[in-house]
Amino acid sequence: MNRPPTAAGAGLIACEVCDTLARARRDPHVSQYCPRCGARLFSRIPHSLQKTWALLIAAMLLYVPANTLPVMSIVYLGKGEPSTILEGVMQLIQEGMWPLALIVFVASIFVPLLKMLALLALLISVHLRSSWRPADRTRFYRVTEFIGRWSMVDIFVIAILASLVQFGALADIEPGAGSVSFAAVVVATMFAAHSFDPRLIWDHAGE
Repeated sequence: MNRPPTAAGAGLIACEVCDTLARARRDPHVSQYCPRCGARLFSRIPHSLQKTWALLIAAMLLYVPANTLPVMSIVYLGKGEPSTILEGVMQLIQEGMWPLALIVFVASIFVPLLKMLALLALLISVHLRSSWRPADRTRFYRVTEFIGRWSMVDIFVIAILASLVQFGALADIEPGAGSVSFAAVVVATMFAAHSFDPRLIWDHAGE
C-alpha cells in the first residue's frame, strides 16, 4: 500500500493560525514564521504528546472530586443539603426540571468522560504508531474537540439557575466546592485537546 502524500513529505509547513502553506527551511533550528499572519511555524506542535498526556492525567484525577464533592445545594421550602452532580440531577428530576436535569447530566458527566476517553484512545493509537484509518481518527478528533466546548454548559446552567431562583421565596441554589474541580476538568480537557497535534495521526499512515 502506497503511503499517501503529506505536507511534511513535500517540504511544506501549514500554519496553525491561518492554514497557509509555506516552504519549510532546511535548517530545523532556525525559527520560521508564516508569511501571511506572522505566526511561528512548526512541522509538529512541540512536545505535543507530553503536554497532552500531562493535561489528560490531571483532568482524570480532577474528575473524581468533581463528581464526589458537592457541586450545588438546592434548598426547597427550607429543606436541602449539598449534593454532587448526580444527586443534583436526581433532585432536578424530582422537582420536574427534566430539561435542566438532562443538560446537567450530559454536560457534566457524559461529555467530559467521553472526551477524556477519546483523547486517551487517540494518544494510545499514536504511541502504537497505528496506521488504521487516519482520516476517520482525524474526524473523531475534530468532533471531540467541538463537543468538548459544550462541557462548560452546566456551570452556566448552575449560575443562571441560581440567579433565577433568587427571585422566588421557595427555593435557593448555591454553587458548591465540586464546581471548582469540574471547571478545572473542563479547562484541562480543553487545553489537552488543543495541545494534541492531529498531524501525528498521519505520520505512520500507510506503513
